[in-house]
Amino acid sequence: MPSPTLAVVGATGSVGTVMLELLSSRRNVWGEIRLIATARSAGKMLTCRGEQLVVRELTAEAFDGVDVAMFDVPDDVSAQWAPVAVARGAIVVDNSSAFRMDPEVPLVVPEVNREVAGYRPRGIVSSANCTTAAMIMAVAPLHYEYGLRELVLASYQSASGAGQYGIDTLHDQLTKVAGDRLLGSRPGNVRQAVGDDLGPFPAPLALNVVPWSGQLADLGWSSEELKLRNESRKILGIPALKVAATCVRVPVVTGHSVAVHAVFASEVTADGARQVLRNAPGVILVDDPEAGEFPMPIDAVGTDPSWVGRIRRAMDDPRALSLFVTGDNMRKGAALNTVQIAELIAAEISKRGES
Repeated sequence: MPSPTLAVVGATGSVGTVMLELLSSRRNVWGEIRLIATARSAGKMLTCRGEQLVVRELTAEAFDGVDVAMFDVPDDVSAQWAPVAVARGAIVVDNSSAFRMDPEVPLVVPEVNREVAGYRPRGIVSSANCTTAAMIMAVAPLHYEYGLRELVLASYQSASGAGQYGIDTLHDQLTKVAGDRLLGSRPGNVRQAVGDDLGPFPAPLALNVVPWSGQLADLGWSSEELKLRNESRKILGIPALKVAATCVRVPVVTGHSVAVHAVFASEVTADGARQVLRNAPGVILVDDPEAGEFPMPIDAVGTDPSWVGRIRRAMDDPRALSLFVTGDNMRKGAALNTVQIAELIAAEISKRGES
């Protein structure tokens, strides 16, 4: 049986670019690869697996003969076009939030719950949110060992979470504030220096942190905070898990971080948690504060694992741990997780063809 055909929808975007890099560097399980984007990008030439491929326009016919389609497009585009791809015979792996909480769509992080990827009555598998994916890689193995009961989370999300527009905005703002050592020492002077160049952020990001990411949801919560809550519950299979999150945008180009306070059903120790995480797939343990070794986005950027450290047992609760997690939101947080899910499906298709 020939290798399955893959479509990459949103191939010209920032995450799509990383997808093509991963497809070129990982074990090749695909036959034809089709690149698909909006009419504005159709006709561009992009490189994948050493080949120059022409970008096709997003149409129903573009999915004819496609076995698996990876989507990295806005929610509304996924909501419209993922069912079209399924109707044309493709299995969709979607990186948007359009289907994540649909009970008939599995939400997958392969290192945590790959077994649910085969349940797809709608023909769609969702990939987790970038912040959730990095955090859950560390929390899941601890849950399996100790039984998770509660999570209190504070995220530190990079500019690239808002796409290339966010990255460009941060760099432009940094250029404007560079060299003026009085900035940040008086109220309003950073805003004045940055001016109206806020890009996708509600306030200046340079020399600042912004305690907001996403859109306004109910009761003052943001959509990003609710994603952390709802997706953690679904991925771990704990529908009543107590989760409180505060999402903060920070002046980092790439790499989302999360400060985690986790309460478990049984007593935990820092050394026991380190041993669990040392053996966990997709995790790098970096936890030696005395030597100045912590997990930081400047080290995690461009790498695939979640970096974990600052592991401490709570002083007031022997069942609770605090830790810090960081990871490249463009890779494991988006492109890599989607590619990994697609590879699981490719293996399933190939096995089915051999039987």
